[in-house]
Amino acid sequence: MIYLDNAATTRTSSEVVEAMLPYFSEYYGNAGSIYGLGSKSKKALIMARETIAGTIGAQANEIYFTAGGTESDNWVLKAVYESCRNRGGHIITTKIEHHAVLHTCKYLEECGARITYLDVDKDGVVDLEQLKKSIRPDTILISVMYANNEIGTIEPIEKIGEIADEYGVLFHTDAVQAYGHLPIAVERMHIDLLSASGHKFNGPKGVGFLYVNRRTKLGSFIHGGQQERSRRAGTENVPGIVGIAAAAEHASLYMEERATVECRMRDYLIGRIEAEIPGAHLTGHRTMRLPGHVSFCFEGVQGESVLIMLDMQGICASSGSACTTGDPGPSHVLLAAGVTEEMARGSIRLTLSEENTMEELDIVVEALARIVEKLRGM
Repeated sequence: MIYLDNAATTRTSSEVVEAMLPYFSEYYGNAGSIYGLGSKSKKALIMARETIAGTIGAQANEIYFTAGGTESDNWVLKAVYESCRNRGGHIITTKIEHHAVLHTCKYLEECGARITYLDVDKDGVVDLEQLKKSIRPDTILISVMYANNEIGTIEPIEKIGEIADEYGVLFHTDAVQAYGHLPIAVERMHIDLLSASGHKFNGPKGVGFLYVNRRTKLGSFIHGGQQERSRRAGTENVPGIVGIAAAAEHASLYMEERATVECRMRDYLIGRIEAEIPGAHLTGHRTMRLPGHVSFCFEGVQGESVLIMLDMQGICASSGSACTTGDPGPSHVLLAAGVTEEMARGSIRLTLSEENTMEELDIVVEALARIVEKLRGM
């Protein structure tokens, strides 16, 4: 098998699994208990929070553990609106956000919120001038993803943070694709709120975190017990939290080294596809893109047909977000970037990790060229 769908999920590393195992069967006490077994779990939570905070230049008490990026995004949007709706409830986001943000914004519109959806250019980059012009006296939040999951484009997050800070508006970034792969410094980038998910950087599924700047007041999302400082009730997923912290620490230590390897493979794959497959169009920004992210639209083919035939040859890829699998419509991200509906239906996403090899990429290009030619012939 050749796995090229790391934007959907990554393999949980053996080091992460090893770190988690004792907390399933040996240190299984409830972190809220006062006896020794529970205190071991509590200590693990404290250490994990400190580790995560250190990777983004935050303080430990600014990190809240969640079930993943979708929950973190929901928490931010709903809680900020709930606490600030008396100021008008205007939120600014983009047309290319993950559905965890877009669908939540649609829900909030039904509750009375007013949402501005920013345009992007052909590379998927946010229009900063439009952002400035969209800010109003009743604007309470700007939410722009750090890097796009479908086309890999990295947004000018620091500039957006500066604009938000200048106008006194809270700034949230969905960093699910970026965290663990790109450097993040929340204070320097003027980020007030940040979402991340463990399974995108070799951690376990079902666990993520939300960074909340200590100066930002954010209401509770799940009511009940006093876990997560009474903001997110429920018994903590200690094994998962230990796992995400272990993955975060490893990703932070080896980020530059891994990015160098992935960028080299990414550019090699892009170059071969453009040179050897006619009618292949790169989507997303050519250089301001995630290290291991390759995305194309192919003329005259259906992306799902290509994926099925790749799978038959043991190659795992995707046509976009895993969260939209089964949706017959073309990608909202590609349409927002000006890709025609017909062309958007021929989209393929190949996302690499440092575990891939050049030999694998050669096999993929050759298989892809045969498949595209065959489908066009049909």
